[in-house]
Amino acid sequence: EVQLVESGGGLVQPGGSLTLSCAASGFVFSAFYMTWVRQAPGKGLEWVSTIKSDGGSIVYLDSVKGRFTISRDNTKNTLHLQMNSLKSEDTAVYYCNVNGEGIKDSWGQGTQVIVSS
Repeated sequence: EVQLVESGGGLVQPGGSLTLSCAASGFVFSAFYMTWVRQAPGKGLEWVSTIKSDGGSIVYLDSVKGRFTISRDNTKNTLHLQMNSLKSEDTAVYYCNVNGEGIKDSWGQGTQVIVSS
């Protein structure tokens, strides 16, 4: 069974930093693209970033480019999202996601990020 468990969220002041992690199990982590998606209060899901299975290709939402860094450790089956220069508009529940051929679209439970002074 695919399991994704996010951690690292919390309350941070504007301009601060947080690093989110997603521990994956139940599938061959190194074989799949991984994605971070967020949901702000009262809004729909918003794609944030995707990293290729080997980490060789990365794409970002324009509004987080230069501030967020996605990475993965295929030896530890872990996905990360380093978030710097956080803004109030980054406040959201952040989810990691895996989908693709041969795997069910799967989501973690999410981790809350609140950016507020």
